[in-house]
Amino acid sequence: MGTQMIFTRILIFCAAFSILGLGFYAEKKLPDNEAMPFLLGTLTLGGGFGICGLFSIKLPWHGVIGAGILALLGFGRGLINLPHFAEFLVGSRVRGIASVLEFIIMLLCAMIMVRVIRLLAREKARKIRE
Repeated sequence: MGTQMIFTRILIFCAAFSILGLGFYAEKKLPDNEAMPFLLGTLTLGGGFGICGLFSIKLPWHGVIGAGILALLGFGRGLINLPHFAEFLVGSRVRGIASVLEFIIMLLCAMIMVRVIRLLAREKARKIRE
């Protein structure tokens, strides 16, 4: 197993813990009507990345590809929330820091997605050379 695969697996675990941490941070900082849905979303996405990371210990490709699919879903959801982040940047603070946290989660998902795509492309090139 190459170092790229190991680095990707570490990135998956770090993203899982980061997303879970952002969810617990949001629970403390957001109003009650927004905190619980945000926490549930981060528990779902972060827990999914954690499960994929655990799968990648025994079956590396299954866990990494699963994390790539989750990252694609999280990135797509983050793109939907981009207008709220733009409103936050121009001064509209209606949602508090929720839009910033969603943007950070979108960036984490983008990092994992790009990393998995690069890893799969590298593996495809290796198989073609053989």
